[in-house]
Amino acid sequence: MKRKLLILGLTLLTAYGYSQQSSFVLNKQEYFEREGVNVMAYQDIYPEGHQGGVAVIMHGRRVATNGDLRLDETPGQWQPIPKQVDRKTDIGSNTITVNLAYPDPAINRKGYNPIEYPDLNFAYTVKVRASGESIIVTVDLDKPIPKEFIGKVGFNMELYPGWLYGKTWMLGNTSGIFPRQANGPAMLDSKGEAVASKPMAYGKKIVVAPEEELQRMTIESKKGDIQLLDGRYVHNNGWFVIRSVVAEGSAKNAVEWVITPNCVKDWRSNPVIHVSQIGYLPGQEKVAIIELDKKDTAPAVPALFKLDENGESLEVLNAKPESWGTFLRYNYLKFNFTSVSKEGLYFVKYGSQQSQPFRIAADAFQRNVWQPVLEYFLPVQMCHMRVNEKYRVWHGLCHMDDARMAPVDYNHFDGYVQGKSTLTAYNPGDYVPGLNTGGWHDAGDYDLRVESQSGEAYILTMAFEAFNINYDETSIDQKTHIVEIHQPDGKNDMLQQIEHGALTVVAGYKNMGRLYRGIIEGDKRQYVMLGDGSTMSDGLFYDSKLKTGERTGTASSVPDDRWVFTEDNPARELTTAAHLAAVSRVLKGFNDNLGKECLEVAKAIYSHDYKVSGRVANAKLHAAIELFLTTGDEEYRNYLTGNKTAVLEGLNQVGWLIGRALPKINNAEFTASVRSSIKVLSDDITKLSAETPFGVPYRPHIWGAGWDIQSFGVRQYYLYKAFPDIFSSAPIFNALNFILGVHPGENTSSFASGVGVRSATIAYGINRADESYIPGGVASGTALIRPDFPELLDWPYLWQQQEYVMGGGSSNYMFLVLAADQLLSGK
Repeated sequence: MKRKLLILGLTLLTAYGYSQQSSFVLNKQEYFEREGVNVMAYQDIYPEGHQGGVAVIMHGRRVATNGDLRLDETPGQWQPIPKQVDRKTDIGSNTITVNLAYPDPAINRKGYNPIEYPDLNFAYTVKVRASGESIIVTVDLDKPIPKEFIGKVGFNMELYPGWLYGKTWMLGNTSGIFPRQANGPAMLDSKGEAVASKPMAYGKKIVVAPEEELQRMTIESKKGDIQLLDGRYVHNNGWFVIRSVVAEGSAKNAVEWVITPNCVKDWRSNPVIHVSQIGYLPGQEKVAIIELDKKDTAPAVPALFKLDENGESLEVLNAKPESWGTFLRYNYLKFNFTSVSKEGLYFVKYGSQQSQPFRIAADAFQRNVWQPVLEYFLPVQMCHMRVNEKYRVWHGLCHMDDARMAPVDYNHFDGYVQGKSTLTAYNPGDYVPGLNTGGWHDAGDYDLRVESQSGEAYILTMAFEAFNINYDETSIDQKTHIVEIHQPDGKNDMLQQIEHGALTVVAGYKNMGRLYRGIIEGDKRQYVMLGDGSTMSDGLFYDSKLKTGERTGTASSVPDDRWVFTEDNPARELTTAAHLAAVSRVLKGFNDNLGKECLEVAKAIYSHDYKVSGRVANAKLHAAIELFLTTGDEEYRNYLTGNKTAVLEGLNQVGWLIGRALPKINNAEFTASVRSSIKVLSDDITKLSAETPFGVPYRPHIWGAGWDIQSFGVRQYYLYKAFPDIFSSAPIFNALNFILGVHPGENTSSFASGVGVRSATIAYGINRADESYIPGGVASGTALIRPDFPELLDWPYLWQQQEYVMGGGSSNYMFLVLAADQLLSGK
């Protein structure tokens, strides 16, 4: 039935003239479409991350975004953005009308990204309509801009730099080349501060990439000059900007642009073959997912080829593909080659397209797959250490001046909020001793979030217990604070990393009498700094008694120490207690004293008199489970069995956890109740997995869904191990394949940097300014440009697509590799 509907849909697309579209049409997805060009208007929600306003996708590539009124020449992450009041579409008139206003009263997002707005309040309407081969954008203000803000308010559109390096532009009587790096001269404000680079040119009409048929776009202003600026000059993560300043006294039709993207007749996206960038075990299900343009009406026959030592290829299988149907903007086929189990190198061919080579081998997951997480990523992220790799220093000894108590009633620009009290014996600005130990930078921002620290130690603990990993490639010396990559020291690397995570969490509790919320730079200039974390502060404790420029052997007059925040958050505290209880198990015999302290902290938090409901109830169950598995104490067993209703109601969140504890709880009635109720969860997971051709739920909000899918896969492992007659193992392998390249969009790279034939080798990590990567880091992954365009750009400053994180981002991936190998090898 699915195939019949697909064929009918393709026939209707042709009948309605999609292959011969001469004018832009507002489609049912509420964006404008002509041939292979789409123009979206205010469907996306994240202008801070280059996703919003009016956007242009040309022949499978997003080339422009954030067309909107802005209050800066080249806005950065913390500049003001408007509130979108409403959005209306009129298919009959091919028009989208959007009402907006400055300021947005909700911009603080409950503590995230506080922005100081100028004293400027106005409303405006943007109309976007199709006119033949062009899109016309007009802006009406409710009142003219006050004189003091003339020149500041303008309609901006951002151009993605990665598609433009070395390409040309024409604006007015001037032409040029889009530069690889930002160049001067600077535009200075009244204080002499650089606010932007001077415009590269002015004129009424700009032509972007005139030499490129697939990329050529013209924008003409009917109401004043266009400027071309380089947003990277003051913000490394900026894009090129086309801008028209709102003229003095103008209100009605204050801006009018005619956007004319070149449309290549009958253009279709090339088929994309999605296979694992690593390969498959012989007994593993092997399915290539083939992504097709929605106008493709005659599917080809895919084939599997085997490579020999002379580079020759032999076709070993071809078969009619299964038509899965439509997902997002593409049609999908599935080519199953599970029957091929002979070891070797293979590739899949579909029409003129060919996948990268991949292995089928019993040892496919045993080397160069999960190991970079332990060998590189975790060591490089280690805070309060110097990290060496033979000739290279990844970063020097950093943040040894941690930390000062954060100010109260303070809303930090990265989301930390300190309330009316420090919740400790320390006053704002006081030095809190003992926090300069352990922890990992999380991960592009250098901060230490407690859930990232304990969560990372937890997933490593789970992996250690499940797979008995004994791996030693790194020397870690906590006394000298030196890490040597690729220098074994006779100690288990996984246990050393678990120890490092436990050190920072326990130190916070011991020295403050409670968990910290996070440790982070208090100054935005420090926060945005990239490169060697040891240069973010002088490593000396701030002493207000010292005069400017004075320093001693341990203190200085520079207040560059990071701040420590606290909070009252029972759910997070109990979850951290669960993590520490588990960590204490594996530290026994490795670092007995630290393991004992982990357990003491976990018990102390668990014993708090919390109001138990909602998220707190699930977190309390989680803590009881881990404490019971660690201690076997009846108190925790009784809490679990005595709160059966809460367990059953929370199975979506705690089902994967309780399954591990059932044998030790050893209560037949309790187990039977869990088994009966958990079947509903299995049905729900099956339905979710069937939403996509990839066999996993893909529902990104802002960040790419890679981390969520990894976490989903880890949970499926425990559900399958505990209830193999109820849950399938397929989602585990599907989640792993998703990370390794089987995900939507033209970019088939593995999210795991340095893993596979193609991988994320430009990522949002500490070395992103070098457009580089950290092996074993796992990027956030393919994001969704609303409503239906999956995107994964090779661009180092899109955190929602390429960011590394702690708290399981890479270690969950490592867990999935080890799980897949265990399940199929029978180890």
